[in-house]
Formats: sequence, C-alpha cells, structure tokens
Amino acid sequence: MAQNYPRHIVAVSAYVLNAHGEALLVKTHFRQDTWEAPGGQVEEGEALDEAVKREVLEETGIAIKPLGVTGVYYNQSRSILSVVFKAECLAGEIALQPEEIKEACFVKLTEENLGDWITRPHMKSRTLDAMNAKHFVPYETWETSPFRLTGRLDEEFETTLFSAE
Repeated sequence: MAQNYPRHIVAVSAYVLNAHGEALLVKTHFRQDTWEAPGGQVEEGEALDEAVKREVLEETGIAIKPLGVTGVYYNQSRSILSVVFKAECLAGEIALQPEEIKEACFVKLTEENLGDWITRPHMKSRTLDAMNAKHFVPYETWETSPFRLTGRLDEEFETTLFSAE
C-alpha cells in the first residue's frame, strides 16, 4: 500500500537593508500588483540561510548576510511555509533574473509608505515584522548520524559561545 506523505513547500525571503537604510524590493512577473521582499523556494537539503542568500543573489545580483529570522508564516491554502530573514546588503549591483523578476530597487520604506509599495496584506505583515524586529528567532542547521551543528544564527548564542573561549 502506497503511503501518502504531506507535501509542503518551504520558502524564504529577506528584508534586506543597504548602507542607507533602504530596503530591497522586487516585483515579479507572477505578482505584478505588488512589490515584495526577494526570495523563493528552498531546495531539498538546503539550509534556510543558504537558500535565502542564493535566492536574493539569483533574483537581484545582490549578495547578502542574513542576520536572523524575523518571522515564520504559513499559507494554508497552498501549503507553503515561509521563513523571513532580516539581512544586510554586502555587495553587488541590481541585476535582474528576467524570467522571474520584472523590477527591483532599493526604497526607503516606512510604516507610512509601506502600502504604496506592498499591496498584499500577508506581505505587508511580514515586512512590518521584519522592519520592527528588535530580536531574532534562533535558527540552527543540523546534520545527524553523527549529530553535528552546521550553522546557527543567534546573536546572544554566538556571543556566549565565543566569549567562553
């Protein structure tokens, strides 16, 4: 008897700020009614922080450093789990992935002008959470057999871990 396993999609996106405090936004060919944070689907076996770096670079040409997770969101209609990171822009010039991304730009986003750019309510809430994040949710990547921590994003943990040496 064939077993039915749940089929979920895991996606990541990043609220990326440049040195001027401007947020990186994209407009896709699939959702032309709104701007949004760049991101996409996580590949099987890929760490979430690596996936968000890859997706932002592929879509926009911008290299980022993920700082931490600002929220986890679930689209019940489409079975999509979305993890949003706050990140800083490291380098690069905007270079679009034309098959998927129609436009990209850095914008000085505020709570007052957010609705002028991001029109979908679920994307607004994610962006507001990232804009207002004072702390991050710890994120770890593990391998098993044997158990090995391969990555962790958590400011307090890293401070404690490295100050003990």
